[in-house]
Amino acid sequence: MTTPSDSTPLLASTSPPIAPASAFASLTLVLPAYNEAARIGPALDELFAWLGAPGVAATLPPRIRALVVDDGSTDATAHLVLDRPEAAVPEDAPIRLELLRVPHGGKGAAVRAGMLAGDGDVIVFTDADMATPPDQLPKLLAALEAADVALGSRIQPDGSDMRATQPAYRRLLGKVFHALASVWVAGPVQDTQCGFKGYRQAAAREVFGRQVVTSIVFDVELIYLARQLGYRTAIVPITWADRRGSRMRPRVGLALRVAWDLFRIPLVHRRVRGPG
Repeated sequence: MTTPSDSTPLLASTSPPIAPASAFASLTLVLPAYNEAARIGPALDELFAWLGAPGVAATLPPRIRALVVDDGSTDATAHLVLDRPEAAVPEDAPIRLELLRVPHGGKGAAVRAGMLAGDGDVIVFTDADMATPPDQLPKLLAALEAADVALGSRIQPDGSDMRATQPAYRRLLGKVFHALASVWVAGPVQDTQCGFKGYRQAAAREVFGRQVVTSIVFDVELIYLARQLGYRTAIVPITWADRRGSRMRPRVGLALRVAWDLFRIPLVHRRVRGPG
């Protein structure tokens, strides 16, 4: 870790080179899922088809564990995961699919449970709809060779923003949210809400072990904790597509919750400091 401060420098914000397979021995990929019966099957088809494609193994660790965290779903999400052939392979298989069931607590709680259950040298969480395609994984892994934390970003090196495909109201809300988060909590990170983030195991244990926010603001808390603890953080521009079907709907109650969580993050963690 670097010397902790509120302004821990970010590492290179351009796409890193592809990591060789020997960089890490194992990877845990966490996919939080709540009532995703309509989308989890195609998403896992896409993931495992890519993992089995020619040449892909050379860019990844030799042992990969895909961990679907079922956030108290009331539909067939869990059964669809368990019925897949990748879930029936031996525990020592190079690529394995597992299911972790947790009581419904929201995406932030599901991600926390999965990241703390991950046993890979590197642990990555991504959206269960594969809005970030699996071929972006090598970019995150390459960044983690020099960093403790790698944050996917939909903002490209030329300044273009892949979120431009989102509905206008989502883009407006995102700008307001970023303005508040950057001033109070997140610092220079421009895309706090990208659902594609990776951690070395030690960093994951400490950051997620301290996480208290489970609302949509949880990503901002993770960034704040990494900064306070002095972890080396890389910004990684990634490919992303807007997959419609989000359950987030603008409403007064949600706005108040977001404002409250943003306000309390520095207060809850005011004593958190890295070594130094």
